This record gives sequence, structure tokens and C-alpha cells, in this order.
Amino acid sequence: MAFSVVDKCCDKCGNTSSDPCAGFVQCRSEGPFCHEDDKCKSKLSSHINSLKRDDVKKPVLFIGTGTCGLGAGALKTLAQIKSYIKNKGLDVEIIEVGCIGLCSEEPIMDVQLPGKKRVSFSKVTDKNVDKILDAVFAGKDISNYAFVQFGNEKLSSWNNVPLMKEHSFFKNQTRWVLENCGVIDPTSIDEYMAHDGYKALSKALSQHTSKEICDVIEKSGLRGRGGGGFLTGKKWKFALNTESNKKYFVCNADEGDPGAFMDRAVIEGDPHRLLEGLIIASYAIGASTAYVYIRAEYPLAIRRLNKAIDDAKKAGLLGENILDSGFNLDIIIKKGAGAFVCGEETALIHSIEGKRGMPRPRPPYPAVSGLFGKPTVINNVETLANVALIIRNGADWFNAVGTDSTKGTKVFALSGKVNRTGLVEVAMGTSIRDIVYSIGDGIPDNKQFKAVQIGGPSGGCVPTSHIDIQIDYESLKAIGAMMGSGGLVVMDENTCMVDVAKFFMDFIQRESCGKCIPCREGTKRMYEILEKITRGNKSEQGYDALDRFKGVVMLKSLAEVIQDTSLCGLGNSAPNPVLSTLRWFEDEYEAHIFGRTCPAGVCTELISFKIDAEKCKGCTICAKKCPNDAIMGAVKSPHYIVQDKCIKCGACMDACKFSAVIKTGNNEE
Repeated sequence: MAFSVVDKCCDKCGNTSSDPCAGFVQCRSEGPFCHEDDKCKSKLSSHINSLKRDDVKKPVLFIGTGTCGLGAGALKTLAQIKSYIKNKGLDVEIIEVGCIGLCSEEPIMDVQLPGKKRVSFSKVTDKNVDKILDAVFAGKDISNYAFVQFGNEKLSSWNNVPLMKEHSFFKNQTRWVLENCGVIDPTSIDEYMAHDGYKALSKALSQHTSKEICDVIEKSGLRGRGGGGFLTGKKWKFALNTESNKKYFVCNADEGDPGAFMDRAVIEGDPHRLLEGLIIASYAIGASTAYVYIRAEYPLAIRRLNKAIDDAKKAGLLGENILDSGFNLDIIIKKGAGAFVCGEETALIHSIEGKRGMPRPRPPYPAVSGLFGKPTVINNVETLANVALIIRNGADWFNAVGTDSTKGTKVFALSGKVNRTGLVEVAMGTSIRDIVYSIGDGIPDNKQFKAVQIGGPSGGCVPTSHIDIQIDYESLKAIGAMMGSGGLVVMDENTCMVDVAKFFMDFIQRESCGKCIPCREGTKRMYEILEKITRGNKSEQGYDALDRFKGVVMLKSLAEVIQDTSLCGLGNSAPNPVLSTLRWFEDEYEAHIFGRTCPAGVCTELISFKIDAEKCKGCTICAKKCPNDAIMGAVKSPHYIVQDKCIKCGACMDACKFSAVIKTGNNEE
């Protein structure tokens, strides 16, 4: 039995109102159901429930095979699951799902037995699969293995296993965009429809004009989730009101920020959500062709998106005369080569056109003259993933959540020095503290929080003094940061903020397209200055020290010139990592510049290693591990390090069993 969408009731219903029946689906293999007939209602309801798995008739195993799961070894886990089932002769359904968000606990396996709630197990490897499944199928206590169970009041619970909504990672989230990720089969259009998928599309095409759709999106307060935060509905109206014989809609799934993986996970786990939003958005501006610009490094996301497009075409949701509405749309996947600059709108447009990905001056803006010179709107994956929810539930439902200026939710890729890494979705206005400590479970080894880098290379850092700031576009701008696409990298007390700035400037200057001089040359000069700041004086000659101070004096003014004169938004925001760290961590810069020390002990040329004579037992292990023979001393006597020979690799500290090797931020060359 397979679903197909209809935008009107069957003749038997006798429904003469303009609104379609609540059950807007029909079975392609058996014909339309009469929604007023009790027998048909029961049959349709039963089929939808089977797809939603409110209960199951036989055991079902779900395995997370998103990119993060695969990286953690999910394929080996899957192979062992299949082997177990075969050897036991069990009748079990296996379903591959996307990432549920808790990447640090991958591989994740869920089990649902008839009459029992779906239960999740974390860090399931090929080594412990058999033990877990033995306990599950034998009805034994599984509390030592399971970490959450799904909520369903109609099914019996597993003892001593918390509900998902009670788990600290999930209970503080507002999962709208991510609601299906890790839950449904991303390759099944029927499962998506059973979870109210394409209901919004049917409503949009049958009940609203293009302008009305734009009005609803504008009223909702949805802002672009790609970084700029421009009102989405207003942006759509610019293109809608521009007369043209051809219009385009582009989904930007390029996602080039280090530490960002939100778009990839959404496409891998719920591709039809993106497609539905993209189809509605294209209808709203009158576009007949849409592109999904996605980096080629996302092969799994591309495969699942291709299948979703094919299935949508077969269901009459793409192509000619969608749902008998007279609306036509083709969606084309364009693979990007991974250039960071192609995340900028005009560079992305050039790339789709087959040209080198380089920005152009604006105006004219893409909404007036974009792809192939035609009106074009560009939104990222998360923005479009919100569209169907807004159309289905209404603008007031969406803007009831969030702050005065920023409505809805935001998906963040939480990574770095935090116990729980993964994807989190929170209501706008949630504090950084809540994300790091309540959802992310704090800093490993009880170390001190230092800052988060938010918004990727174009963003900025949020220090401890602002950890309670409520996340929205305006509040972040006020402290020199920006929302960006949603990367959130946590840093602890052992992080050197000068080194962080240098990392991002290295990335930015390498990714500059080179078209404008301020970005091309300015970012390179800024990176060189940071390199000199983090360098020892061993290799300096002549006027090198003077040049170093000269560069430091010019660092801030150089950054401001780049901000003011670069051609595109990426160039304008390129100096943000330096300006942000300078603003909040000036003392660390001063330590590097004047004292030639790295307080965090990270910058290799500004640190040194010593051996504590009182702790050293003379075991000689450190000397044996030293790759440059820099450690001297007799057996059973305290050893010492020859600083001129030490290459500061840290092998001695890693090898010492008595904690006798000490790393210090003071360079003693």
C-alpha cells in the first residue's frame, strides 16, 4: 500500500467546502478512500498508524546510518545485527535512519517490540550487539544498556529507562526542524506523509495564492537561517513582484563553515522536509525551476535527496501540474566543489552557471537579477525546512516561540570541548549556558568554560562573561558575534584564543576567492601578523622583532579596512574572529606579544617542558620516547630537558607515569 497526495475529497465524501478533508491522502494501489465512510476511515487510519509505528506487529530494529553514525562504525554494527537475526532465525524488520542528534553516542540502535515502546541504545558496536539483543528478546533488564525510550502512552514501558523527553539532552530542546531525524526512514515518502508530510503543500496549492504564502511567511517572522537573518517573506516578495518570464529558487546546502553539519544531517535524516519547503517556496515566488546547491563531499545526503526527488515525481509532487494545481516545478541538484566563497549568494549563482565562483557587486540583488539574469531567491536548508511547518500550523504558531526580534527555533552543531556533541534545536532566546551545560552536559574533566565560537569563520566568540546571553540575531551582534549558519564550537580553559583566531584567519585567507584586494591581501597580512605573535624569538634576525610590533600595531586598523572595503559579505566579516578575540581576550594577546608566552600552553614556539626533579624516578621512559634525544640523565636519577634540542612535541609528558613532566606557557629558549 502506498500513499499519494490529493488536494480534494473523493466524490463519495459529499464535502462541498473549500477545505479538503483532514485525511488528505489516498492509496495509489486501492483508489481513494471515502473519509466519511467508517470502514475507509478505519483502513486509512490503520495504515497510517502502521507507518508511524504507533505499534508494530513484529520486532523492528532502527540503526542510525547518517554520516556521524557511519563514522562511528554503524556499518559494522548493522552487519552484526543482520548476522544475529539470521543465526537466530528471527523475523525482524531493519530500518536505517538518520542522526537523531546525539552524535557523541553513535552508533545508536533502536528496538521496538510489539506492544512495547521504542527504546534506544547508545554506542552499539559489533562487539556488544549480541549481548544487547539477547537481553531485549529475552525480556531481561536492559537499563544498563538503554539510554532513552520513546513516549507512547498506549504501549508498555521498559523498566528503569527514562523517557526521551526526560533526558537532559532532549528535554530542553524544541525539535521542529529535527522532529523526524533519526525517527523515520528517510528513504520512504510514505513514512514522511504518514507524519503529515506534504500536507502543507496540498494546503498551499489548493487554498493560497503565491502572495498569500509570502504574507504568511512574512507574518511568521521567519528570518534566513544562513547567517544574514533577513526576513524570508520580504525577500520572497521582492522576487514575486519582479516581472519576468522565468524565475528560479535556489537552496544553499553548501555549508562550508568548519564545525557545521546541520544541513547535511537534515537532508540525510528527512530529505522530504526540504523538498516540501522548496516546492512551496518556489510556488510562492512563481519559480518553475529550483536548484539544490550541495557540496559533493556529502554523498549520502545527495543519494537520499535524489531518491526523494524521484519519489516525489512519481507521487505527482514534482514536474508538470503538481496536484492538479497548474503549477510546474523541476528540481535540479548541483554539486559544489567545496569552495567556502560559494556560500555567498552571487558566487553560488556564478558556480551554478558554470563560471568561477566569485562574488559580484550588489545591487542588483539576486531577487531582481540573479541566476541567468532572472529573479532568484536563495535560502539555506534550515530556512526551507521551517516553511511547511508554518503553512501547516500558521504564522501565529511559529512566532509564538522566540524573542521579540527573532522567532522560531535554531539548529546548532554543538562541538568542541563539550561532553555531548551533536545537533541541538532550541527556541530562539535560549542562553549559551543552557546549550553548553544543560544540553551539552558541560565541559569534559570539569574544566572551566572559556568561550564559544559561534557562526563559523565569519562569526565571533562569546566569552564567559556573556554565557547567559539569549541567542538571537540582535543580541549576538551587540557583542561582536553573529548567528551564522549555526556552528557552535565550545572552548575550555586550555584553549588559546590567539591560536583560535589564527586558525580561522588561515582558513579565511586560503578560501578567499581573490577578486578584491582587501580580502585577498588583507586577510593574508592578518594571518602573517598572528603567526609572528605566536612565534618564538629563536629564528628572528635583524629587524624581525620590530616588524612584529609594527604588525601588531596595525592589526586592528587593518581588520577595520577589510570590513569596510571588501566586495562581499564574507570579506566584510572575515576579520571577525580577530576583532572578537581582541575585544574579549586582550590579555592573552598582550601575553603573546610582550611576554612571548602562551598562557594556555598551546602555541608550540612559546611553551617549554620541564622535569620536576622531586617527582622524577629516573625510569628513562621519557628519554626513550623523545624523538630528538633532548632528555638527559642517569638511570634512577632525576632527568632534565635540553631546551635547545627540545622540539616541544609533548611525547615526554604523554609517556611519564609519575606526572614529573610539566608544560609551561613560558618559553625558555
